[in-house]
Parts: sequence; C-alpha cells; structure tokens
Amino acid sequence: MREQSSQQNNEELRELLKQYQHLKAGRGHSFLDEDSFERIIDYFDDAENLPFALEASEIAMEHYPYSSALVLKKADLLIATRKYIEALDTLEHAELLDSHDINLYILKTDAYLALDQQEKAVALLENALELFSGDEKIEMLFELADVYDDYEEFDKLFDCLKLILEQDPTNEEALHKICFWTDFTGRNEEGIRLHLGIIEEHPYSELAWFNLAAAYQGLKLYEKAIDAYKYAVVIDEKFDYAYRNMGDAFIRLRRYKDAIDVLEKVLELSRPEDVIYEAIGHCYDKLKNYAQARFYYRKASHLSPDDSKIYFKVACTYINEQHWSQAVKLLESAMQISRLQPEYNLAMGECKMQLGNVKDAILYFSNVVRSRPKNVAGWEALIRCLYNSAFYEEALEQVNAAIRRTEGKALFVYYLSAVYFAMGKSKEALLQLEKAILKAPKLLKKFIELNPSILQNQQVVDLVARYRKRK
Repeated sequence: MREQSSQQNNEELRELLKQYQHLKAGRGHSFLDEDSFERIIDYFDDAENLPFALEASEIAMEHYPYSSALVLKKADLLIATRKYIEALDTLEHAELLDSHDINLYILKTDAYLALDQQEKAVALLENALELFSGDEKIEMLFELADVYDDYEEFDKLFDCLKLILEQDPTNEEALHKICFWTDFTGRNEEGIRLHLGIIEEHPYSELAWFNLAAAYQGLKLYEKAIDAYKYAVVIDEKFDYAYRNMGDAFIRLRRYKDAIDVLEKVLELSRPEDVIYEAIGHCYDKLKNYAQARFYYRKASHLSPDDSKIYFKVACTYINEQHWSQAVKLLESAMQISRLQPEYNLAMGECKMQLGNVKDAILYFSNVVRSRPKNVAGWEALIRCLYNSAFYEEALEQVNAAIRRTEGKALFVYYLSAVYFAMGKSKEALLQLEKAILKAPKLLKKFIELNPSILQNQQVVDLVARYRKRK
C-alpha cells in the first residue's frame, strides 16, 4: 500500500515538473496552483539544487504575489544562499501580507544572526513574543534562547527556559536544556524552587526529579541530591544518567561501596565507558582494595589506551603495596605518552629510590623541580633522596635553591638545618633549626622524620624543650 502511494506521488511530481517546464517555456496553457509551486520548490530544495529552487520561487511569486507562504519560501532560499540583505527585504514584503506567521520571525532572526546583528534579533523576538501564545510562543522562546546562547547572554537564556517550563512543565527539551544552564549560571537555588514546583504538579516527571537532584548537587547538598536521584530511578529504572550522577554524589560523601553499586548499574544500562570504569577503580582504590582497583583501571585503559593518567593510577596502587618494580613498568607506560608530567616523574623517582637506584631517582626528581620550581613536593623528594644517599654537598646546594624558589618555605629551613648537622656544622644547624621552629613549629616532625636519631643530640633536645617552655 505504501509503495503504491509513493509511486503515485512520484508520478504526480513528474507531471508537475513537466507542467512547470512547459510554463517556463511559455508553451500551451499550463497552470500551477500554489501548492504545486510549493512542491516544485521543495523538490529542488531537497535535491540541494538551490538556484533552480530560487528560480521556481520567483516564478511562483509572479503568479501569486500575495501568497505569504511563497514569499517566505523565497526568503528561506535567499538565506540558504547567503543573500541576507535581499532576504530581509523579501521578509519585509512577507510581513505586509501576514505579520502573524511565526516563520517570518524565525527567518528574520536567522538573517540578523548571519549578519552578526544579535541585538536586532533579540529585539525582534522579544517584541514578537506578545503576538503568540501556546505552542507558537514556546517555539519563539526556544528561538530566543538560541539567540541568547549565540550572544552569550546565559542568564537570559535560563530565563527563557524557565518561562517555557512555567507554561509547559513537562516540556522535555526545556527540561533537558535547563539542567545544564542551571549549573552553568550557578542558579541552583532558583532551579530547586522551579523543579519543586513542577514536581508538586507532576510527581512522576523523572526529568524534574533529575534536575532537582543536579541543582542540589551543584550546592554540594549531596544527601538531598541522592534522595532526588532515587526518585528519578524509581520512575525510570533505566535512567543511567541518574545512576551516574548519584555515583558521583556518593563519592563526594566518601561512601565508596554505595558508589560502586550505582556505577555498576550504569555499566548494565549503557555501553562501557572509560570514565565509569575509572570511577569504580577510584572507589576500590579508596577502600584500599588495590587488586580490584587495578582490575577496573585496566578496563578503563583498554577503552582509552592513550590516557596516561590511568596507567599512573595503576602504578599508584602498586606503590601503595610497595611493589616498586611493577609500579615502574606502569609508570614507563604513562611516561611514553606524557614524559614530562611532574606527578609521573615524582612517582618514578620514589620507586627508583626505593629500589636503590639513586642516580635515576635524582634524575626524575630533578625533572620535577625543573618543570615546577615553586612546587614543594619535588624539592622535598630531591633533597630527601640526596640526604639519605649522603650526598650532603649536593643536598646543601639544592636546599638553598629550594629556599630561594619557594620564597623561604619553613620546611626547607628545617632541611637546611638537617644537612648542616649531617655535615658536622652544628652551630649553623642550630641557628637554622631555631629559625624554622619559630616560623613553623608544626613542621618539626618533618625534620625528625628525615633523621630520627637527631633526637639523641642534646643540643637539639634542649632547643626544642626551650621553645616549648617559652610557648
């Protein structure tokens, strides 16, 4: 039946095109009504033969100069061929024929935006809103929202979507869009009020519950967000984005087992994604279940083999278990992709130091301080490595460099004291230790961790006791 109807339509179109060609050639007494001209114009337009479509529209207007529909078709084609000024002139003519056709305003808006005249597009649509109601007003508001997006007036864009939802609370397109713009504009409290109102009237709108949850999440009200996401998945148990966001909220609350449960649900409902596997791996990592963490991190790396940070995360699980050689292999994979990443070099230096390969450790720690000269962690690792390897002269040089680069961080004043003690320069060492204690007494433990036997030095014990008594 369908094939028969399609064949009939094709035959009718062939006949119309034949009549159109006769009309163009001035043969016989060919006659085409408005609808026939529209079909011919659409045929050429669909075939992407815009010059022929434009020619057909001009011939049509000669026969039906008062047809606003044909005038609008011509304007649409002029915009498609980038003749924007001519299109606006044509639309002025269309407005005289019918000023209440919504397509008139949409086409004018397209022309203004193409000419980079956003202000005119905004003014046109804002004024036109009063002419329409119902679905047409909603369509106009969507059009205005797109203009505000182009014009980067994001708060006004939010206002348009809010107006749409006030008229049509279950409009899916508006509900989908306003979720993003609520977060982007930071208008979470307003979003909460709006969606609570929608839920009161439409308690089974899973999108309204989802948006409410996302707004709570934007305000870091994670418990409330989780409750709202739970309502969303009760209404639609296959709502994978609700499970995904709920997983993030559980992670923020450090409820890693709950996060794993809902993220596993995401894997059931949608195709595998590296970010979900990585998030589950992160949860097991935090639970100190390093074998399971590696399992999921590796799944993530199979889907995203060029993401160096996943190899780094697997390496960190081995570091936490003090399996230094296995960690080195993973860090090598990470550094093949991103060789100079400071975190990778820092971890590699630690592994090499633990494996007794001091020269390589120094090399990796040096890479860190070169790339981040104001970062404390790199200097601390380098100095600690030199000190523990009894390279005191080099340690002294680097600790002085660290003090200069980090604007006198107290930690490195403590380390300077430790190096002076190791070099047998007790007077300088005690002076620096007192200076460090006065500056940051809580960091004294770092000084002791570097060399616990220092507490056997009576001068150090006396200095610490004197400070505590004074305090």
